[in-house]
Amino acid sequence: ARVALQCNPPFDSYVFIEKSQARCQELERLVSGFPQMAKKISIQRGDANKQIQIMCEKNWKGHRAVLFLDPYGTQVRWKTIEAIAATKAIDLWVLFPLGGVNRMLTQSGDIPPEWRQCLDELLGTTDWYDEFYRIESSSTLFEEHVERVVKSGTKVISDYFLRRLRGCFAGVAPNPAVLRNSRNSPLYLFCFAAGNPKGAPIPMDIA
Repeated sequence: ARVALQCNPPFDSYVFIEKSQARCQELERLVSGFPQMAKKISIQRGDANKQIQIMCEKNWKGHRAVLFLDPYGTQVRWKTIEAIAATKAIDLWVLFPLGGVNRMLTQSGDIPPEWRQCLDELLGTTDWYDEFYRIESSSTLFEEHVERVVKSGTKVISDYFLRRLRGCFAGVAPNPAVLRNSRNSPLYLFCFAAGNPKGAPIPMDIA
């Protein structure tokens, strides 16, 4: 939020959406440091999925925006991303929870129903299971036929999410950054998608 407010030249308006009351108060304190821009700034408390989908229903002809989706985990719903893409006016930066998805994909392939529902809503489809798991067949020394479930790695998950983005945005940067923790484990995939077909080349080059 601070980086956005410090951009020069500035944006015409700013909307910050936060569900937590405490973090909304942090935003208010931050905004108070930019009194000259107070009329341009709106802080909305609520579920970002709902708020963004409502914002995307407006007539976006003649308007452009840059949106940064910064979830703490798997909260972003694919319906929200589809609504953003449908405006054909919003360029999207999104942190995809690569580590969170990988943790929900159990080694055995036996995934609890609530995790399956979460992944369905995050990815907007149910075919992710066949993408992330495969069946390997082998024979033992005694010629017994054995099958085992093999889980894919984070590269397969990353490529799948990028394909999903390409299915609804005018352009998607092919080089997302992988953000890692101190143990070098992947946490997030930092992706860029351009919303407007005619305007996509310039932001794609920047990204």
